[in-house]
Amino acid sequence: MIDEIVRDGARRMLAEALQAEVEAYIVRFAAERDENGRRLVVRNGTHRSREVLSSAGAVKVTAPRVNDRRTDPDTGERVRFSSAILPAWCRKTPKITEVLPLLYLHGLSTGDFVPALGQFLGSTAGLSAPVITKLTETWKAEQRGFAARDLSGADYVYLWADGIHVNIRLEEHKLCLLVMIGVRADGRKELVALADGYRESTASWADLLRDCARRGMRAPVPAIGDGALGFWGALREVFPATRE
Repeated sequence: MIDEIVRDGARRMLAEALQAEVEAYIVRFAAERDENGRRLVVRNGTHRSREVLSSAGAVKVTAPRVNDRRTDPDTGERVRFSSAILPAWCRKTPKITEVLPLLYLHGLSTGDFVPALGQFLGSTAGLSAPVITKLTETWKAEQRGFAARDLSGADYVYLWADGIHVNIRLEEHKLCLLVMIGVRADGRKELVALADGYRESTASWADLLRDCARRGMRAPVPAIGDGALGFWGALREVFPATRE
């Protein structure tokens, strides 16, 4: 009963928000009319209902439709209304999208997403096995892009390094995550690198530091770490001028 009340409340609030968004859009362009004096931007019924997965569960949405007959003066193409609240092909809220990679990392297989989340959220809309597989490929591509990005514009003054031993989707128990966090000259802190290594060996840390140097990272002033000797040996090899 509580879940139903929450979902019904979410559905009503979303409907009101979409209605207010459309009304504000129509009022904004109320003065624009055609040669016969008719408004160019008017309401035009509703779109087909669809389910959107949210943190409150599956919410049925019926979005209002806008008929916008204006044309872009630069391109000559028809102007179309696009909701900032509910994009045209949205089937999952950002919160649901954010939690999916976490569940994957914690061991939920692609085949288990649909039955597990379908039972929890009350629907499997937008969570088919091909969708989950496509998402995992997207995550891998994002990781590869992050690991290959240019570091020549980064001015890391401080560098923190540590090895994190986890039991998440690692086939060899001796593997660990090598993590480096840098602080720029203006005080901004950001993740520099995240890679898997064999324990915290000098060779693994050296490979990571050399890769960062190849991508343009300059030697930080000091580096901070714990007592793991592998990092310090690698640092002296790759960035010998950096203080420890």
